[in-house]
Amino acid sequence: MALIGWFLSFVGLFVGLALRQDMPVDGAATLSNLLIALAVLACPMAWQGKPLGISRGQRVVAALIMILSVPLVLLPAA
Repeated sequence: MALIGWFLSFVGLFVGLALRQDMPVDGAATLSNLLIALAVLACPMAWQGKPLGISRGQRVVAALIMILSVPLVLLPAA
């Protein structure tokens, strides 16, 4: 499970940084911020001892909300 968290963390971070640098389209900054926040939520090392009192379930729900809100971010750009 930690391997999946690391994979999502690195993918979210790199895609967010690439989107911020290479694709200046409408909504790219918001989508980039969502992806970088997803990388922080998915990082197993940052959440090893529940530093902010946030459980794994709450992080999963926050990540799902961010993933499902992507069409709302991209809608004005279409």
